Amino acid sequence: MRIFFVLFCCHLAVGAGVAREPVPDQASRPGVFLITIDTLRADHVHCYGYDRIRTPALDLLAKQGVRFTEAFTPSPITNSSHTSIMTGLLPSSHGVSDFGVPLAAIHPTLAELLTKGGYRTAAFIGAVILDSKNLAPGLDRGFEFYDNFPELTTTKSRWGRLERRGMEVEQRAESWLNAHPAGARFVWVHFYDPHDPYEPPPPYSEIYKDRLYDGEIAYADSALGHFLAYLQKQGWYEGAMIVVVGDHGEGLGEHHEDTHGIFLYDSTTHVPLIMKLPQEREAGRTVDAQVRTTDIMPTILDLLGIAAPANLDGDSLEPFLAGIEATPRTVFGETDYPLRFAWAPLRSVRKEGFKLIEAPKPELYDLHAGELRNHYEPWDGTVQKLRRVLSELAVKAPVPGKISPAAVSASTIDELHALGYLGSADARSTTDVPEPSLLPDPKDKIEEHNLLRTAMIASEDGEPDKARVALRKVLQLDEGSAIALRQLGRLEMASGNYAKAAGYLGRAQDAPRNDPTDAFDYARALELSGDPRGARDVLEASLQSSPHQFAARLALGRVYLRLNDPKTAEDQFESAILLEPGSSEAQIDLAKALNQQKKFADTVELLEPVADSSSSDPEVFVVLAEAYTGLGRRQDAQRAESRARALQKSKRPQ
Repeated sequence: MRIFFVLFCCHLAVGAGVAREPVPDQASRPGVFLITIDTLRADHVHCYGYDRIRTPALDLLAKQGVRFTEAFTPSPITNSSHTSIMTGLLPSSHGVSDFGVPLAAIHPTLAELLTKGGYRTAAFIGAVILDSKNLAPGLDRGFEFYDNFPELTTTKSRWGRLERRGMEVEQRAESWLNAHPAGARFVWVHFYDPHDPYEPPPPYSEIYKDRLYDGEIAYADSALGHFLAYLQKQGWYEGAMIVVVGDHGEGLGEHHEDTHGIFLYDSTTHVPLIMKLPQEREAGRTVDAQVRTTDIMPTILDLLGIAAPANLDGDSLEPFLAGIEATPRTVFGETDYPLRFAWAPLRSVRKEGFKLIEAPKPELYDLHAGELRNHYEPWDGTVQKLRRVLSELAVKAPVPGKISPAAVSASTIDELHALGYLGSADARSTTDVPEPSLLPDPKDKIEEHNLLRTAMIASEDGEPDKARVALRKVLQLDEGSAIALRQLGRLEMASGNYAKAAGYLGRAQDAPRNDPTDAFDYARALELSGDPRGARDVLEASLQSSPHQFAARLALGRVYLRLNDPKTAEDQFESAILLEPGSSEAQIDLAKALNQQKKFADTVELLEPVADSSSSDPEVFVVLAEAYTGLGRRQDAQRAESRARALQKSKRPQ
C-alpha cells in the first residue's frame, strides 16, 4: 500500500490500497516543488556535517523532512544530470550525454507526466546551460512555462546573458505562482550560483572571502530561504512536497580536478538530497542507505499515485521514506565529457562498499577508507564482480547515436566557452573513436583541463593575457594540443595579431581532426595577415573535402576578388547562392564580382529585385549605383547613392 498516497487522499478507504488507487482530483493534490542547486557538494552543507557554513534553509528542510546522506548523481555535467533527474534514466539510456543533444520524445519527463495528471507546470533556470532552445533541447517538454534566456541581448555581463542570480530566479518563480495561484502546481527552480566562477554577492563575498565556493552555496541557500518563506506566506508550504537536490558536486582540487565533468569521484557525484513531505510526515528522518538522483522522478510519481514509465533506471524511494527498507542501491556513474578533449570517457559502479571506475587505467576503491588508495588488480574478485555489473548495464543500454556536429551553433559554442566548457565543435572527431580505451586517461590530462578551463573563463572576463599564460602552459604539457592552439589563435585574431593567429591556427590544422571550421579560421588569419594566396589554398583544400560550406565559399570568393580574379570569384559566389538561395550577402558579393568584370546589366538584374523589396542594407545601393554609373544611367545612380547615404546615416549610433 502506498502509505503517503493515502495521507494525500484521506477520502479514500485504507483498504483500497490493495489495488492501484485512482488519481485524486486537483483539489487534494499537493503542490510539488523541485529545487536543484547546481554544483553542490553534500559535504559543504551544514546539515551534512560541515560546520564552516550556514545553510539555514537546507537545515530547516532537513529538520522538517527526510535527509538522504548517501545520494549520488550519475553524471557530473549539468544538462545530463538534470535530464536524469527529470526522466529517471541514466545518460546512456536517455542519450543526453553532451551539450545540445535533444532529449528523445520516447522518454517522458516528470513535467509531462504531471501535466497529464492535472498539474500546471513551470520551470525557472539559472543558466543558459539548461536553455531548451540551445543547450538542453527537449528538457522543456511538459512545462506550460519554461523560463529560457532571451535569444538576443546587448549586455556583455554574464548576468542576464549566461547566468541569473538565485534571487532573480526565485523572484521569477514567485511571479508565475502569483499569476497561477489555484490548482495543483509543479514548479522546478534551478539555482546555478555555486557553479564556477565563484562570485557571490555581498555580504557573502565578505563573510566567505577566503572560501568563495562556500559563499555561493550560502547565497543560494538564502534564495531558497526566500522561496520557502514565500510558500509559507501563501499557505502552500505545509501541504507541499518539496525536493531539494544537488545536480552534481565540485572537485575543489581533489584528485587534482578543480571543477567537474572529467572524473567520477565522490567529490563530484555525492550530492545532498532532502525531501519534505506534506504535513511534515516523517520529519527528521535520516536515510543512510545509498540512493540515486534517478530515484527522484519515480518517487514523486509514486507518492502522487501516478503511474511511472516502465524500464526506468531509478526506483521509488517510498520504502526508505517510511523506514521499511534500508538496502543500498547500486549507483552508476557516466561521463563522456572527456571526449571533448580527445580523452577517454569514464564509467563507474558503486556497490557494497566498493567503487570501480573503468578507465584506461582502472581504479577500485574500498569506500570505507575513501577514494585515496587504488586497490585495482585485474583478477581481484571484487573487480570482476563489479565489472560484470557494468557489463550488464552496457548490454541493456541503447546503441548511442552519432552526435550531430550541427547540434550546437557557433554562438552557443561561445556560451559554452564563457561557462568554462568545450562543445562538440571543439573536439568533434573524437566522438568517432572506435575504441575509447585507446584514448589518453583523463587522470593523465587533468592539469591540462584545469588550465583550459582557466583560459576560457579568463577570455570571457576580458583577461586575454591571463588566458594566454594558461594556454601556453597547456602547450608546455602537450605541444600538439589542438584545443589550446585554436584558443590561442582566436585570442590573437581578436587582438588583431593576425600573423601570430595564423601561426597557431596553422599548427592546429596538423591535429588529427577533420573540421572545416579550423580551415576557415586559418584562412581568415592568413588573409588578414597579408597572405591571400595562402588563404586561397587552405579554402580550396577544405572545400575539396567538404564542398557544401557556405561561409567558406563566400570567403574564397572574396579572396579571389582581392587577387583580382573576379571570374573565379563569381563562380564561388554562385555556388554559395546555390547553398543558400536567400542570402543577400552572397548576392551583393556576386554583384561586386560582376561589376569588376563590367557586367553592369547583370548586376542591375540581380540587385534591383532586392532593392525593390525595401532592402535596408546600404551596400545594395552602393553596388547598384556603381552598376548604374557603368551603364550611363546617372539619375538612377544618384538615387541609389542618396538611398545608400540615408541608410548609412540611419545605422550610425546616435
